[in-house]
Amino acid sequence: MTELSETWARALADYERHLVSERDLSPHSVRAYLTDLVALAAHATRLGIHDPADLTVRTLRSHLATMQTLGKARTTLARRATSARMFTAWLARSGRADGDAGALLSSPKARRDLPVALGHTDVRALLDLTARASSDGGPIGLRDHAVLELLYATGIRVGELCGLDVDDLDRERSVVRVMGKGRKERSVPYGAPAADAVDRWLTVGRPALVCERSAAALFLGARGGRVDQRAVRRVVHERLAAADSPVDIGPHGLRHTAATHLLEGGADLRSVQEILGHASLGTTQIYTHVSTERLRAAYRLAHPRA
Repeated sequence: MTELSETWARALADYERHLVSERDLSPHSVRAYLTDLVALAAHATRLGIHDPADLTVRTLRSHLATMQTLGKARTTLARRATSARMFTAWLARSGRADGDAGALLSSPKARRDLPVALGHTDVRALLDLTARASSDGGPIGLRDHAVLELLYATGIRVGELCGLDVDDLDRERSVVRVMGKGRKERSVPYGAPAADAVDRWLTVGRPALVCERSAAALFLGARGGRVDQRAVRRVVHERLAAADSPVDIGPHGLRHTAATHLLEGGADLRSVQEILGHASLGTTQIYTHVSTERLRAAYRLAHPRA
């Protein structure tokens, strides 16, 4: 691994504090930005640039070109370009550089693949199977059923689900308060099946696992601490395999599925945007393409002149 100069290390440490204290980004986002910038710093160091103030747009483009040569995806290149631009803008604003080297850096246009979504029958099979598996009253089975029902009912992100506390649930109104990206709070409704599964978890399952480490966490792991994202991903994959699902998706796939089914059921785009917590309506619009593709597939199968 390329050893960074003290100047680079100090600048990255200061930038990390900026992201945490001034931008108020989540630990996951801060970690992602720093990982991108450490890679940039290593590339610049190999080119003899030991001070971030000496970065040029040519150096930034060279870094992206190297990443492309290594076979990195367009989405990765676009993210690393964004990370570099944010960093060089901060260097200029804070007086650590005379100019903004990334001002002229463009991002590779990322291809936006249509998200994979389960069909209505597949979701029903998944949730019915999970409900039957939880019928013995075991705490982990009850938790898994509540987790899957809530992920599909609300379309929330796996990190948002794992961060929920018991008090975030308004059980009378069947609404959950979610802390999303950028520390933005939103309220998301959920239906009767999810409410029933969550109630069983809270009254029977959670009390069997709760301990001093549990604090206010809504969903707990086998040892009583807050459940982590890896455990939830594992649950989704295992339950889908048990249900003989035609596709293997993770928690984010259930989010895609919820959004697609909402739009197919007649929900307007703005409402779906609010439920998902998207900052931009353009991000939500990709789900309209999913529905259109399904219509086209049905047309090709059914119409004699397709």
